[in-house]
Amino acid sequence: MASTNIDSPCVQSHLAILQSVIARMASNSANCKMWCVTLVAAILVVGADGAKIRFALLALVPTVFFLLLDAYYLSLERCFRHKYDSFVENLSRDPSVVSGMFVVKLNMTRAAKLRSLAESALSVSILPFYGSLAIMIVVAWWLMHKP
Repeated sequence: MASTNIDSPCVQSHLAILQSVIARMASNSANCKMWCVTLVAAILVVGADGAKIRFALLALVPTVFFLLLDAYYLSLERCFRHKYDSFVENLSRDPSVVSGMFVVKLNMTRAAKLRSLAESALSVSILPFYGSLAIMIVVAWWLMHKP
C-alpha cells in the first residue's frame, strides 16, 4: 500500500469533506437560534392581545423543540470534530493509515449518541440561550397576565 501524507490530495479532500460537515452543523445551530427567537417573538406578539394571553406560554414549545434540535446539531459537530482530530492524529503517527478515508459516517452506539446529546444540551452555547429565553417567556406571560 502506498504511503499517504498530510499533503496528499486524498487526505486534503477527506479533511475538506469533514470541515464542510462541521461548518454545516455550526450553521444549522445558528439557524436554530434565529428561528426560535423569530417564532417565540411571533407567539408573544399574538399572546399580547388581551384575549389570547394564555397562548404566550405556547412559546415554550418551540423553545424546547429548538433546544433539542440545536443540541443535536452541536452534538454532531463535536463528533465530526473528534473524527477530524482523530484522523489527523492517526495520520501523523502512521502515514500509511488510510482506513476510514472518505467515510463520513459516525460509528456510535445509541447510548453514546444520547450522552453526547445531553452533554450538548447542557453546554455553554445551548443552555444559557434557551434557558434565558424560557425565563423571558414566563416573565412576559406573567406580565401580560397581571391585572
